Amino acid sequence: MAQICEQFGISRQAHYQKQQREVEQRKEDAIVLEMIRQVRRKHPRMGGRKLLFKIRPMLTAEGLQRGRDGLFDLLREQDWLVSRKKTYRRTTIPGLWRAPNRLPGLAIVQPNQVWVCDITYLELELSRFAYLFVLMDLFSRYIVGWHVATSLAADGALISLEKGLTCLQHPTHNLIHHSDHGVQYTSHAYMDTLLQHHILASMGAVGSCYDNIFAERVIGILKGEYCLDTPFVEYAQVIPAVEEVIHLYNTDRPHLSLNLATPRDVYFGHYRDVPPVVIPVAA
Repeated sequence: MAQICEQFGISRQAHYQKQQREVEQRKEDAIVLEMIRQVRRKHPRMGGRKLLFKIRPMLTAEGLQRGRDGLFDLLREQDWLVSRKKTYRRTTIPGLWRAPNRLPGLAIVQPNQVWVCDITYLELELSRFAYLFVLMDLFSRYIVGWHVATSLAADGALISLEKGLTCLQHPTHNLIHHSDHGVQYTSHAYMDTLLQHHILASMGAVGSCYDNIFAERVIGILKGEYCLDTPFVEYAQVIPAVEEVIHLYNTDRPHLSLNLATPRDVYFGHYRDVPPVVIPVAA
C-alpha cells in the first residue's frame, strides 16, 4: 500500500481518509434513497426538484444536506430519473357550437376566476378504454371536478362540472370556463348548466392544443407521474385508482408554479404567495 500511495503522490493517511469518506457517502446515499422511496410510494414518478422539496424536512431531521445537483446525480446513478412518455389518442370530436377564446391577455390572480377542462383515455386490457373527465381551477391548479366513464358521452363532462360547482361557496361572478370545441362541452345540457350559474364559456381555436395547454398539462401529470398511463386489468380498478391519484395531486404534490405549495392550500386560501397566471395575447 505504501508503494501505491507513493506512486500516486499521496500519503497512506490521505488514502484511508478518502476511503472513510466514501464509506460515509455510501451510508448517506442509502438514507437519501430510502427517503426517495418513501415519497415515490405515493408519487411514483415525481421529478427531482419536487422530490428535494419533499425530503428536505427528513434530511434536516437526519442532519444531512443534499443539493439539487447532488440529488440529480444520485438519481442518475440509480437510473431513477423520470423519462416522459408521449402518446396521443384523439378524444375531441368537434361540436357545432362555438364560444370566443376569453383568455388571451387575461391575468388570473385568484381561485374560481378560470376553470379549464379536458378528457383523456385510460387504457384497459383487451383493447378497452375508460375516459377521465377533468375540471381544474387554473390559478391554484386544484382539480375541482372529475369523472370516469366508459364512453365519451357528454354525461361524463356534465358530472365533472356538477362536482366542481359543489366547491363554490358563493355564487359565481364572471367565472370563465375554458375548453376545447368537443361535443361534450358544446352539448345543450352542458351549456345550459353554465348559463344557469352565470359562467362564461370560452373555447380555444379548433385543432390547437396550445389553447388548452394547462388542462393538457395536468392530465400529463396524472398519467405521467402517477402511472395512470399503465393499462388496468378491469374497469372496477379505475375509479379508486383515479380517486387516490387526484387526492395526492391536490393535497400532497408540491407545484413549482405555486412556489411549491399544494393546489388545495392555494385554492382554499391557506397559501397566498402565488404569482398570477398571465395568458399572452396571440401574435
